[in-house]
Amino acid sequence: MRHRIVVLGAGYAGAFAAGNLARRLNAEDIEITVVNAAPDFVERMRLHQLASGHKVEFRPLADMFAGTGVRVRVARVTGLDPERRAVAVSDADGDAELAYDTLLFALGSAVDRHDVPGVAEHAFDVTGLPSALRLRDRLAELGAGGTVLVVGEGLTGIETAAEIAEARPDLAVALAARGELGAWLSPKARRYLRASFARLGITVHEHTGIEAVEPGRALAADGRAVPAEVTIWAAGFAVNPLTAASGLELAADGRILVDRSMRSVSHPDVYVAGDSAHAIGVNGRPLPMSCASAGLTATQATAAVIARLTGREAPVSALKYFGNHISLGQRDALVQMVDGAERSKSWYLGGRTAVRFKTSVLKASAWTIAHPTYGMPKRRRHLTAVPVKSPAQSPQQTRTRSAA
Repeated sequence: MRHRIVVLGAGYAGAFAAGNLARRLNAEDIEITVVNAAPDFVERMRLHQLASGHKVEFRPLADMFAGTGVRVRVARVTGLDPERRAVAVSDADGDAELAYDTLLFALGSAVDRHDVPGVAEHAFDVTGLPSALRLRDRLAELGAGGTVLVVGEGLTGIETAAEIAEARPDLAVALAARGELGAWLSPKARRYLRASFARLGITVHEHTGIEAVEPGRALAADGRAVPAEVTIWAAGFAVNPLTAASGLELAADGRILVDRSMRSVSHPDVYVAGDSAHAIGVNGRPLPMSCASAGLTATQATAAVIARLTGREAPVSALKYFGNHISLGQRDALVQMVDGAERSKSWYLGGRTAVRFKTSVLKASAWTIAHPTYGMPKRRRHLTAVPVKSPAQSPQQTRTRSAA
């Protein structure tokens, strides 16, 4: 029997991990199954572009993994039983169950729609393909002078507001920030961001917490009503609901507790990557939910799985950010570098140079994930004897899978 690796989620973290596992482990020893609700690899960092009306094409997962041995199962994950090492899924053919020997949990996050009244009923978001398409259709319905409010001063909020304002200069676009716009940036970069927003005609409501969303407006904490025919919520993310019912040990924020190798602290057959992982960075703080974190944790989890299955010592990579790259529409961008403590350095890149940098990052990320066989070694590593706890045995008993 081959060692069964199941990857839940095919976003940046899951797709990257599945391709690299297939590239570096011998196909005679393993079988890799990727479970994803959508048939395509959706680049989350391009969804605000799609919502604003730009043409964005996503590559089918079946095409991406063709020839790799990775099996794609288009289905929703409905349950996880880590004691039995089983995943419940649901697709067009009904309900089913997948067994695994090693699980990589990479289901990611979605917008937090339930903490503020009216968000679930009236707000849009750009955290998934269906929601981005709904927003695109709604924006297309707005005539000149239509009001759009983006709530949230993080990267998603800034990029979404800029993209819409550039694509639709006939709309009145505003952004509501709980604090100061770009507060984490260096003073010069902050001024650049403000100038870019002014050029795009974006109204900024600083120190404005939105406490309710209603049809046609959003209500601020100070009692003001901000006009908004369309409200876009980018003020926070929540882990996949399945995480809470996963049976894995969780941190206070609801994410899965992992050790330094991205291995679940409660279930050693489970690894976690992306927004679901409560991973501590080099600055001693949990990594934020972001595409950058997905890359860092997926790289570490993949290396740890390969090391464990091939009898090697798991390497430990630095969970360290080097900077933020922020698109400000199609023709402007901002790159802010940070130090080891993730404090903004004094210098930054802006304008066309930053656009080229941002574009290269997006293209490189997508290309790397979409070409998992690139650089395929002629001899991939065989598995060594790997202890795997059997559901039918007591916790002290083990069985082994040997290399073919």
